[in-house]
Amino acid sequence: MAKRKNYPEEFKRDAVDLVRSSPDRSLTDIAHGLGIHLETLRKWVRDDRTRTRTADGEGDAGMTPDEKEELKRLRRDNARLKEDNEILRKAAAYFGAGDDTVIRFRFVDEHRNAHRVKRICDVLGWDRSGYYTWHQNREARQEKADGEEGLARRIREIHTDSRGSYGALRITRKLRDQGHVVNRKRVARIMREREIVGITRRKSRSLTRQDRTAPPAPDLILRDFTAPLPGLKFVGDITCLPTAEGWLYLATVIDLCTREVVGWSMADHMRTELVADAIRMAHASGHTAGNAIFHSDRGSQYTSHQFRTLLGELDIRQSTGRTGSCFDNAAAESFFAVLKAEIGTTVWETRAQARQDVFHWIAEHYNRERLHSTIGYITPYQARVRCHQRLDLAA
Repeated sequence: MAKRKNYPEEFKRDAVDLVRSSPDRSLTDIAHGLGIHLETLRKWVRDDRTRTRTADGEGDAGMTPDEKEELKRLRRDNARLKEDNEILRKAAAYFGAGDDTVIRFRFVDEHRNAHRVKRICDVLGWDRSGYYTWHQNREARQEKADGEEGLARRIREIHTDSRGSYGALRITRKLRDQGHVVNRKRVARIMREREIVGITRRKSRSLTRQDRTAPPAPDLILRDFTAPLPGLKFVGDITCLPTAEGWLYLATVIDLCTREVVGWSMADHMRTELVADAIRMAHASGHTAGNAIFHSDRGSQYTSHQFRTLLGELDIRQSTGRTGSCFDNAAAESFFAVLKAEIGTTVWETRAQARQDVFHWIAEHYNRERLHSTIGYITPYQARVRCHQRLDLAA
């Protein structure tokens, strides 16, 4: 036979107080929560009511029925005022850091076992129906929050993979490519809330200097930085990268159809050999078509007899923009702005280290991983492959 449990009076009083302060909970629920038998709790409540009635009658012998009723009313009012003050005291401490609708609902949720929901809302002047709607939608909110956190993790991964360069627009495109249904505003909000920031470009400055004695080539581009097919139109320019050993100079050749860097060269000088090696790389790798156009500024490296002769040998026509007009070679200068923004203001210890980082950034990241806005947010490599696929289908 199970041993009879003897509960202390304090436990009984606390259990009865819990029943009184939880009108929205059943006796069965409370008894189960306390680990006691339902009938035991019911007896404690019944005994408490008997004691209360007895206490209400004590000292009332000389009172008239109306006086006794008034005394009971005053006691009820006193208990209600005591509860109201307790609610206000708790609310003052809870809302010390701020107040909004969701915080109010959380306050009600956390104190609904101690006070009736109706009483809390009446004392604080809040809308009770709004709380019940919020309470009923808890599971949906939690599911949404879990989904948001998962999306935030993916956004951070994409941002990290881009070397911290991608903003909301490119990350949105990347997410859509991966099958996520998401818009840019949501991505921007998540990034803002978690302080995930893309890189803002700085203005790039060309290093080439005009050779005023050399006759300029005509401008065959006229600021039309597009091409129907790969291999037809290219732009190029020179920039410098700081190292502890001195400057490392970089010359590039960019295909205007795909925005792919198809030729580049790095050296500790910016003589004509630098730009010549870049165009040789583009030609040797099969990226230039016959009678293609190469456009640059009027820097002495590009207007030199050596470079012009090389272009003729490679069956490439030369095009140059006007002196001092960055817009005439905007595509090439824009590339350097991206490079320096995404690599950062690094000062490398050696030229060899700088060369390795730039090689990786161009060959792997820029050409094959980075989404390019001009070509519809795909990579330059993808743009080239798609062009060749269209040509194969048309053949």
